[in-house]
Formats: sequence, structure tokens, C-alpha cells
Amino acid sequence: MRPRTQRAIRTALTLAAAAVLCTPATTARAADGTFGPLPPPNPATAANGTATMHGDSASSDTTPYPGPGSGAVNWSRTALASACPTVVIGSDRRPVVLCTTIFGQTPTVHLLDPGTGADLASLALPKGSLFGGVYAYLDNTDALVLVDGGNNLLRIGHHPTTDGWKLTVDQTTPLGAAVPTGDNITGLSPGWNGRVWFATGGGTIGTVDTTTGAVRTLDTGEGVQNSISTVPGHTAVATDHALYLLTEAPDGTPTVEWRAPYDRGPGRKPGQLSWGTGATPSFFGPGTGTEYVTITDNAAPHENLLVYRVAGGPNPVCATPVLTQFPASGTEDAVIASGRSVFVTNTYGYPYPALPAGAPASVPASAGFDGGLSRVDLDADGNGCHPVWNSNVKSAALPRLSLGDGKIYTFTFTVSGPTGSAGAQTFASYSYATVDPATGAQLSSSWIGLGLLYNPLQMTGTTGPDGTLYQGTETGVVRVTRR
Repeated sequence: MRPRTQRAIRTALTLAAAAVLCTPATTARAADGTFGPLPPPNPATAANGTATMHGDSASSDTTPYPGPGSGAVNWSRTALASACPTVVIGSDRRPVVLCTTIFGQTPTVHLLDPGTGADLASLALPKGSLFGGVYAYLDNTDALVLVDGGNNLLRIGHHPTTDGWKLTVDQTTPLGAAVPTGDNITGLSPGWNGRVWFATGGGTIGTVDTTTGAVRTLDTGEGVQNSISTVPGHTAVATDHALYLLTEAPDGTPTVEWRAPYDRGPGRKPGQLSWGTGATPSFFGPGTGTEYVTITDNAAPHENLLVYRVAGGPNPVCATPVLTQFPASGTEDAVIASGRSVFVTNTYGYPYPALPAGAPASVPASAGFDGGLSRVDLDADGNGCHPVWNSNVKSAALPRLSLGDGKIYTFTFTVSGPTGSAGAQTFASYSYATVDPATGAQLSSSWIGLGLLYNPLQMTGTTGPDGTLYQGTETGVVRVTRR
């Protein structure tokens, strides 16, 4: 799934308040050689796997690092009274976490101790007329790059002091009138030439040069509710109507290479937060890791996986229904994309504690949550695709594929308690789990906790170079290590 939008986390937090390094090689492949390579490392970010919410600027949702594994694990929870969708880790191996507080919905950055998960320092950011942000990335100096509520692009560094650590705003670049009044940034990713790409919820796509302050924009007139992805020479943005592949003019103005409309379905599906694709675009491929770009559409009753050749224009080389083991499917997640394989998570009917303000009624009005995953592989000639397996694993988080040990990592969801209702998540139970990417079989499950404190809200976990998994939840971060 894609991680929570700004408004979705705000409404979920309102409910919760009431209730309470080494740089990996670009050729890295899975331990069995099946998947990979990693996308090329972006020179503007930290290392692949820990640089962005989706691991890298290509949004592959893969990592080069082995995780805690399928054996016994230990876990601990860092209580931050916040939903924490983004965990990134730089060269000093200290996790930097972007959260939004339950009370006040204030965007806040935290620095964690890699050995214990303890909160070392925090910095609250201006909320202004907007509600914080969820998408950010760690740059090549270990500074967190994000946009605050005043539409300023910030670089936030963490620095040792005589009595601990301190987070500071080290650079501010105003975006000014590039963000229309009442609009907000929903996607952020660096290009290869030093400019930073952004997209707003109202459909403005832009670049900013933090050296000169120059901002250049393009208005699509279509909503954007997911993050954006960058690889050398290309940027991908999924609106609520189409997938855009863009480049830029010499002055930084975004230029459309091609636009591919998709089936957005009859309306917002239950288990989604907006009407349209729920997926951030993901670049992948068996050669350079950038030959293809993929999203899911919102077709009914089953969504389709759509794969495009980057150099081939707006006609998909693959368009196939996924998660067909259930009566209906849809997703609010990005996919995992690696080599010739794409993994799609089903969030249809996922019981979010609350929906964004102004979200349209779902079609149908309600549905149960079945969960499930599908794997689809490109054909050997790259001109088609075929399903490999369907799995019934009930993922409550956006899974991550480790090329270091060949396992998929996630948190799973079960319902217990006297009512059997998961609408408010009161009786939902969450477990750390591993999945075999070759078969879709669940390899292990370790119970973590019950209720709002452990709800991952379909956010993604990040594995550090030491094998520790950090999973953001509705109220903090869960840290999982091998026992």
C-alpha cells in the first residue's frame, strides 16, 4: 500500500487521541538470485533501502539488508504519541523518523537510538494552514528533506551536543506561490541533477533548485494522493486519472514525456483513502532496475497491475487483474517491484480508524478485509506478464522485500474479541511476519500487540544495515530484532 496521506493520518490520530553504514552495490540481488538488481543509487540520497519511505527514490520497496529473519525475535515499542509513516536511516545508522502527533496533529521529527530505539531528540515543525507531511527523504549528508506547513522545503540535520543530540533546520527554501492557496505537498523526491521534484494534492508538479531558489511548475489539473519516484532522467507521478512520465527542460520546468490514462473505477473502494490508484509509481527491471514503471489501477471488481516500458510510451506491456482469489480487490499500497517480479498487496476493506475529511463515499459502502498478496512476473521477452501466485496473508503494513535474505517482511492482522468487529481496531491483533517471495507462503509469525498502539495503518517498515526492522504505527515505532 502507499503510506497514509496527510489528511488520513490526521483523522486516524484524532481517533487515537480519544483512545488514549555501508553503501550497497547496485547489483545486489536476492539471496537465491531471483530478484534484483536494486535501482541505481540516487547521488542526492542516503543508501538504497533506507533513504525514503519506499526504500529508494525509485520506490521499489526493496532493501539490500537482511531482516530479523523467520526465527525467534525480540521487539520493543517506542511510544511517541504520534503516527510515524517514515523511518529513514543514514550513514551513522541512527533512525530519523517523521511523525505527526496525536494531539494537535503537529509534524515532528525524531532521532532514535539504534541500539535501544529510545528517542534521542525531537523537533516540531510549523503546521501553518496545512497538516504536516508524510513523504520525506534522507539526503546524502544524512539530513531529512521535507516540506513544512508553510510550504518551505527544509533540510533537518541531527548534531551531537555536550549533553546529547539536537535536531536543527539547516536549510530553508521557500516554494512561494508554486503551491496554490489551500493546496499541499503530497510527493517529494530528488532528481539526479540536484533539483528536488514535488507534487501537490491539486496536481501541480514542480522542481526546486535549493541553490538558487528557482521553482518551476506544471499544472495537470488532476489530483495527486501518492508520492513520486525518480530515476536517472525520469520522474513518475500517478494522478487520480493517469500515470505521467516526466523529464525537465534546461531551466527545470517539468515536461511530460508521456501520459497513460487508467481505469479509475466507479468510485473510491473500501480500504482506500481516495478515488483512483492507491499506488506510488515504482521503477524496476532486470537490467538497470529502471526499464519499467508500474502502478495499479482502480478497476472493479478487481484492480489491474499495469506495467509500462519507460522508453515505450503510454501503452502498457502488462495489464492483468490481481488478487483474484477474492471477490474484489484494491490497494492503498505501492507495489514491491524487483527484477521481473511485482508483488501487489490487497487493502480492499481494510478498516482504517477514520477517513480523510471530504473522502467520497466508497463503492460499495462497506466490505470485509480479506488481505492477500499477488505476485506477477514479466514474460522473458518483456512484452507481457503472467501471475505466479496468490497468497491469503493478511498484511496490515506495506511489505518490504529483502534482497539480502530473500524474504518479504510485514506485519499481519487478525481480529479477536467479543464483537468480532475491527472497525475501530479495538480488537485487532498485529504480528511480525515473514513471507516466501517464491511461493507466497507465510514462513513465520510473532505476536506483537493488540489495538491502536500497534496498528501499522498500512505503513511500511524499514530494515537497517544491522538487520533491525523499524515499523511505524499509529502511536510510535516498533523495533524488531533477531533473538
